[in-house]
Amino acid sequence: MSLDKNLFTLLFRQRDDDPASVDLVDPAGTVHYQKRLAAGPVYRAEVTDPLTQSLLASATAPAALNKAKTLELYNPNSVVELKHTGLLTFKWTFKWGEHEFEWKREACYLIRKPDPAVMVAITKEPTGKIQTTSVQILDYNLNRFDIDDRKGLELVILTALLTFQDYNIAAKAPKGSTSATATPSRTNSADALLAPPPVTNVAIATPLPPAPSTPAHFVDVPPPSAINRVAEAERERALFSVVRVGDDMNVKSYSQFCCNLLKDDTLMYITVKSSIAKHVDKTMKVAEKVNKDYRKVVKKDSADLHQYVSWDFPAAEDDKKGKKKKSKKGTPPTGVIVHLSKKAMPELEPKLSTP
Repeated sequence: MSLDKNLFTLLFRQRDDDPASVDLVDPAGTVHYQKRLAAGPVYRAEVTDPLTQSLLASATAPAALNKAKTLELYNPNSVVELKHTGLLTFKWTFKWGEHEFEWKREACYLIRKPDPAVMVAITKEPTGKIQTTSVQILDYNLNRFDIDDRKGLELVILTALLTFQDYNIAAKAPKGSTSATATPSRTNSADALLAPPPVTNVAIATPLPPAPSTPAHFVDVPPPSAINRVAEAERERALFSVVRVGDDMNVKSYSQFCCNLLKDDTLMYITVKSSIAKHVDKTMKVAEKVNKDYRKVVKKDSADLHQYVSWDFPAAEDDKKGKKKKSKKGTPPTGVIVHLSKKAMPELEPKLSTP
């Protein structure tokens, strides 16, 4: 989305010495907030004041990829639950006082059902990426509502936004790496600079014998398997629930991959789609196989998946008069998308055509 040049803007500046740390600065370069990841076995992002280094807010969860995080503000203390509530879209919600807010990719909204939602924050991101470069808090819209502790709300909005970037980084990390689960311990560069140098007695210091030269040892790393290539491709897109069927694996392996995704209790659905037209039949076979295998994986008799299929057909051509030609019966589809959901999704039910 485009930002208003007349509004106060915070820019996201990643630190060179610590990619997990981000400074929120204004266009003049003044730092207003600092975000860092605390070392430990769980995910914990901390937002601090750049001058006093006092802790302003934190976000915690068992891992960065969890779809529920606890946001905590300090002085005064308050707790806010941030939850992923989107089925087919990017949507995170939280409550502040009597109001409900919703993050949808590049904007945060104040929900006013049945009235239209009001945008209260807007970001700028590269196309197709959850990688915010700047953000604006729309004070003129917030002023329309009676909101307690406006500064606290701003912190919640910004802290939630910062967790989305950590989610994206963890999604791209190779499976099993620490960045996908928690924050690895690291040495504080400031402590290293302030530490006194080691004391050496020059009078008794003697040169060490040269180390024997040994030839470098190279280890042959086997190429990634097909299932790992598919998993990595999906992680790079930050879309764990979307599986594109191609030539990488056979139907059985794709089914195994999909069933492993569905083991995640926080994942309500997956989308299986064909890469190109020749993979349409294979995609349908994968969906059928997943339906059969899923019950065995979860070991529940009532573990049937809801299936919703949509087809892509060639675009109709224009005739000499500029009107669309009717597609011939029996025209093969160019693509297929199959949604396999643990719960019913009425919004994906086929719409009945009216005469």
